[in-house]
Amino acid sequence: MATAHITRTQLQLVFQDGMESDGSYKLVSKSFNNVKGTATPDQLYAVAQVLVPLQQRTLHSIERNDSSVIMSA
Repeated sequence: MATAHITRTQLQLVFQDGMESDGSYKLVSKSFNNVKGTATPDQLYAVAQVLVPLQQRTLHSIERNDSSVIMSA
C-alpha cells in the first residue's frame, strides 16, 4: 500500500483583473509559500481575510495547493 506525505503547502489568492472578450474574468493570482501543512481551512480563510484588503483587485477565490511525495509502505 502506498502513502502520501505532504511536503509543501501554498495559499493562493485568485483575483479578477478585467474581462476577456467572451465575457469571462481575466484572473491573476498571488501565492504565499511556507504555509504549515497542518493549517485548517478556517485558518487559511482567516489569513486570506487579512490579506485581501491590502490588494487592489477583487477577490475571486481562495485556493490551497498541496504537494506530496508518494512512497510505498
